[in-house]
Amino acid sequence: MSNRMPFIAGVVLLALFLASLSLFTVDQRRQAIVFQMGEIKDVIKEPGLYAKWPLIQNVIIFESRILTLDSAEPERFLTAEKKPVQVDSYVKWRIDNVREFYKSVGDEVRAKTRLAQVVNSGLREEFGKRTVHDVVSGEREKIMNEVKRKADAEARKMGLEIVDVRLKRVDLPPEVSESVYRRMETERKRVANQLRSQGGAESEKIKADADRQREVIVAEAYRDAQRIKGEGDGKSSAIYAQAFGQNPEFYAFWRSLEAYRQSFKSKSDVMVLDPSSEFFKYLKQSGAGNGKHAK
Repeated sequence: MSNRMPFIAGVVLLALFLASLSLFTVDQRRQAIVFQMGEIKDVIKEPGLYAKWPLIQNVIIFESRILTLDSAEPERFLTAEKKPVQVDSYVKWRIDNVREFYKSVGDEVRAKTRLAQVVNSGLREEFGKRTVHDVVSGEREKIMNEVKRKADAEARKMGLEIVDVRLKRVDLPPEVSESVYRRMETERKRVANQLRSQGGAESEKIKADADRQREVIVAEAYRDAQRIKGEGDGKSSAIYAQAFGQNPEFYAFWRSLEAYRQSFKSKSDVMVLDPSSEFFKYLKQSGAGNGKHAK
């Protein structure tokens, strides 16, 4: 029994070696091509454990996931105005037809090179149709959709699918940005001055209208005050006239008392009048009455 152990161990090792040469796995993230004597024998897209003839057949594994092609440095393109812009973009792609992919490009390195050329050509064409304003803010979505459509049509010939094309950033070169910013600053100052001028004109217009309304209101108020005052004076005169008509003697006496009160309001007041003046009429009568009463 001990003499057979090395033989059994050798058989087991040989079986394991043949199994390693005959079996291979494909997971859900990848797909495979089985070659026989250098020719494509089969394409495997489903995950699982598979067998092949050792030494006769070989297998190459390819990605089935979505891959990213990201430019290392921004590309420089010219707009319709012949102004340069720096564009940073990336592409999402995947192997759609692995058989066609292997025949056309063979591996991912060459596929990325071809895709970069196709996408850059599409971007150059689309940017050349548009102005700086369009590519910076106006039509970025349209540019991406158009480049994706054209690039996908070319990629299908290589067994690839373009999932998406995105513009991460579109900038002006430093030498162009400075002049653009200066023009923008000048334009903004012009607009600001125009708005200030319009605001000043409107302000003067509002002030003039307010002054005119104030003059009208004051004039109307003065007119109403004078009218009311005149009406009051008229009523007052009518009342005085009515009272005077009912008892002229008492009215005259009352008016004299008012005159005395106003004339002798202050102790320092001095009046020089003829004693026989009409002003002292009721004072004389009062003194005469007192004298008669005293007698």
